[in-house]
Amino acid sequence: MKINKIFEMDIHDGMKEEIQSLLSECFQPDYPTSRIYYKQLPHARVLALNEEGVLVGHAGLDYRVMNVNDTPVRVLGIIDLCVAPRYRSQGIGSRILLEVESFCQNRKVDFLLLFADQKGLYERNGFSSAHNKCRWLKINDQNQTTIGIGYEYIEELMIKEVGEREWPNGDLDFLGYLY
Repeated sequence: MKINKIFEMDIHDGMKEEIQSLLSECFQPDYPTSRIYYKQLPHARVLALNEEGVLVGHAGLDYRVMNVNDTPVRVLGIIDLCVAPRYRSQGIGSRILLEVESFCQNRKVDFLLLFADQKGLYERNGFSSAHNKCRWLKINDQNQTTIGIGYEYIEELMIKEVGEREWPNGDLDFLGYLY
């Protein structure tokens, strides 16, 4: 298994097709079939390739400042983590998460943040549920237009501290879209 990091702007057409195929396989029927992102392009991706060089795992990465109780925090968001069904339960998801965490070392990242319906993988890898009320830019998934501001608790919110700060309680402003 080989794990690669790639900036979004460096993805070539062949890799785009592989990513689209994997995302469609893992997230159908809800994932858009015309693009390789759900709401917004990530800044980079972590890709897991099998011994034959075939893409079998993926995570998008979004780096930004968010605001918790008027305090800026540096967050690396993990988006669309997935593993091809026939490669699941082989530790690939954990390897991707470990690669993301290793990438944060000696960088200006305070927290990893993601949303998870099924939390087991993430809890086993040191993530915990966060109970912040969230504010974010709402985007229509179909035509990619801004439709307002969301503000509510989101049960799927999970974080992991990778810097020296503790995750604060209080309102979390994404200062942008929700992953």
